[in-house]
Amino acid sequence: MSTLDTSVETSAPVVAHGSLKKNAVGMTGVIFMVLATAAPITAMTGNLPIAIGSGNGGGAPGAFLFATVVLAVFTIGYSAMARHVTATGAFYGFITRGLGRAAGLGAGLMATLAYMVFEGSLIGIFTSFFKTDVETFGGPKISWIVYALAGILIIAGLGYFDIEISGKVLGVFLIAEVLILAVLGLSVLFHGGGPSGLQAGSLNPGNAFHAVAGGSAAIGLFFAFWSWVGFETTAVYGEESRNPTKIIPKATLIVVIGLGLFYTFISWMTVAGNGPSQAIAISNGSTGNAFDLFFGITQKFIGVWAKDVYMVLTVTGSFACALAFHNSASRYLYAFGRDELHPAVSPLGRTHPKHKSPHVASIAQSIVTLAITLGFFWFQKPTKAAPDVPYYFEFGLLAIMGTMAILMVQAICSLSVIWYFHVAKHEPDSPVAATRSWWRTLLAPAVGALGMAYVIYLLFSHLSFAAGAAATSPVYQITPYVVIGVGVVGAAVGLILRAVNRARYEKIGATVLADAVER
Repeated sequence: MSTLDTSVETSAPVVAHGSLKKNAVGMTGVIFMVLATAAPITAMTGNLPIAIGSGNGGGAPGAFLFATVVLAVFTIGYSAMARHVTATGAFYGFITRGLGRAAGLGAGLMATLAYMVFEGSLIGIFTSFFKTDVETFGGPKISWIVYALAGILIIAGLGYFDIEISGKVLGVFLIAEVLILAVLGLSVLFHGGGPSGLQAGSLNPGNAFHAVAGGSAAIGLFFAFWSWVGFETTAVYGEESRNPTKIIPKATLIVVIGLGLFYTFISWMTVAGNGPSQAIAISNGSTGNAFDLFFGITQKFIGVWAKDVYMVLTVTGSFACALAFHNSASRYLYAFGRDELHPAVSPLGRTHPKHKSPHVASIAQSIVTLAITLGFFWFQKPTKAAPDVPYYFEFGLLAIMGTMAILMVQAICSLSVIWYFHVAKHEPDSPVAATRSWWRTLLAPAVGALGMAYVIYLLFSHLSFAAGAAATSPVYQITPYVVIGVGVVGAAVGLILRAVNRARYEKIGATVLADAVER
């Protein structure tokens, strides 16, 4: 047994709580749910103005191209592990097998924290978009909490039932938001761009490292990487997908590369449609609402009706993203409950007798999101610089907390891939030649870990800048301590269990559908 204790039992134990529905989703269903988690319209509308106005200006498309390459390299190692291990608690299961149970528990709790707060974060921007749309179209002015509670309630209902229902809802919303962004991009392209032409130089990755006046290139790069958060949740649906050892690796690569090309194209056309100087002025608030970066060119190149449709789709897109993160968080909670690490969490491992959904974990996740949202409603007061509580505080601060956690876990996961294949030297019963390649299991994960470490550095070194006007909130102050503390506490609990309760310790990350071969 290694010092990290990576000798995890490879046979899947009998689960008394019940299992998730097998063969519920295929390749398309997994891709839809994960793309909805990445939320293209929310990522573009919310993140690109910051990347342009406070980051690398007209070089923002180059930042997205750079991020595509780094994340694709990370995904190669991540997919190599997914070919051998299929577990609902993806990072939890992967890191347990690579670096041992204590590291797996710590990282798994950090990933769970990320997905749990991401739902609350998306409820924040969903609420802001919804309230803005209703009032823009002449509706009543009511408290934002009404919209938030409605979103939480509907998501709770969808999360309780068969995942196929969620998949269909996400599919419809995703297709609609991708279509409007694609039509916008193609319209700008066919018109030859805006006042300064197509600006092909924006695609040069080297321009991603040049900042606008008063801004930081690091912020532009960070917000580019932030736009992908959620792509790694492909592995979360492994146990519910058909032939997961083939579907999950392929789906992950398709999502990463597909999103990268799409983000790069849309950001390029957005800069071109507005013109570099005008894009910067709109994005940094010099000429009005930063969202006009998209609304203005949508109206100009397509029509007023398209702008109205775009505004509606920001609501449905952010809702779909919140639902997707709800599903991911529920399945992480389910994984911990199923491993029966403590009697208090064991009920989370139950599945619905009819729908085969992790209904108890789903209810628990809804309660957490409700508590978070009510906390911001009751205790966070708006300020002159940040008047919109759900957008500036709930969305912004929770997104930073979740992104910080997930980036750390991704870096740890890359190291676990190297350890799994080259230090612990696990040999699968039916070797898959591709996963034994030094490029896939050594070089790519090493480069991926360095890439993630670099983005983490960008976040920590510009944390107050990323938080903006919300940096006055106590939530901002405690964020690094919460994220790192959860990981440390998880690892410490693992080590304590190892010393005092070996039986429970052995259950950490032990429940998988497949390890080395599909079972």
